[in-house]
Formats: sequence, C-alpha cells, structure tokens
Amino acid sequence: MSAIFLDENEIDTSVSEKIKIKKTEVLSNRWALLNEITYNYQRRDGSWEVQNREAYDRGDGACILLYNRCTKKVILTRQFRLPTYLNNNPGGMMIEACAGLLDKDYPEACIIKETEEETGYRIPKAEKIFDSYMSPGSVTELIHFFIGEYSEDMKVSEGGGLKEEQEDIEVLEIDFEEAYAKIAKGEIKDGKTIMLLQHMKINDFINNTVETELVQEQES
Repeated sequence: MSAIFLDENEIDTSVSEKIKIKKTEVLSNRWALLNEITYNYQRRDGSWEVQNREAYDRGDGACILLYNRCTKKVILTRQFRLPTYLNNNPGGMMIEACAGLLDKDYPEACIIKETEEETGYRIPKAEKIFDSYMSPGSVTELIHFFIGEYSEDMKVSEGGGLKEEQEDIEVLEIDFEEAYAKIAKGEIKDGKTIMLLQHMKINDFINNTVETELVQEQES
C-alpha cells in the first residue's frame, strides 16, 4: 500500500472536536494510574461511535545516553525488569540507557539527577534531541530524550540507584560500536536505548565530535 502524504492545508487541526469524553473510571491507582475511558469518536466518514479504552498514566519521563568523545565509549545500565521476565526474557535483565520519571521536575533537571543516582556521574548539562510516545496505544507517557558528555573526573559515586526505591542497577561502560552491535544480536531490546544509539549512529556523532574538536584545535 502506498503511503499517503498530506498537504499542510489538508491536515485536520480540529481533532479535539471529534472526541467527546463521556466517562472516566479509575481501575487502579497504586503504583500508577490506570483509567478506563469511554468516549464518542467521530470517524473519517463523519459517523460517530462509542469507544472504550484503558490508559495507563505513570507520568512523563526522560532518558539519556552518556558518551565520551575521547574514548568513544557510552554508559549504559543493566537491571531486572519484571514485565520482560513475564514475557519471555529469561532472567529478566535489560541493558538500558539511564532513565527516570520526571516527578514534576523539568526534563533536563530530572535526567541530570537520575544520571548521578543511577550511574554515579555528575554531568553539568544534557542536550535535548527529541520527544517520543513509546506506547501510544495504551500508555500516556511522553519521554524526553537527551545525550550528554561524560568524563572520568565527573564520577562522584558508584551509582546503582536508590536503595529506598528498591533499585539495584549495574553500570556498564561499553565501546559505542560494541553497544550498537548488541541491537542486532538481540542483547539490547529496550526501545529508548535503541533509539538513542541509532541517533548517535545515524549522525556519526561519536566520530564527528572528535573530528570537530581536532579542526577547532588546528584553526586556533
């Protein structure tokens, strides 16, 4: 099937007028909020129908890929993820980029704090690259994606997460190309981590940063 490309003037900007929320029922509000929502939805042919969906609201989040332009290494984490264990991931361990929920923080402030808690690196800044809904059919969460440079002198602790939050996180320092190869090998299956690694690869970021620095040194 051929893709359909819409002219800017053809894009419907009144989608909100085609959705009328009729009822919201809380199904669970323990660790996060699970709502059952009944609403009227106007189809493309103009007819209306009643739809019913569940939406899981755990707040928005942020993630970051730490990189070292000199060593061409990246920082990842490894930890147990129960849902993956329940869905054919033997052992339940996942290799991931550092991430966390915003908890009413600004995204950059959140990810800088999470970086120190999980990896032990106190970075001065993080570069925002894009946002993404990771599971828009059922989860409200919008994730803010960052990259950030680290160096050994930024290491202030062993990381590992917060014990009071029952976190038990292993910190991994891996060559970028080795980390990227783990995607094809099936060793990295976390969506946000794959997206961050691919962003770095597509933009040849590791090599470009080193080359840019050399050019700047030569011109100065």
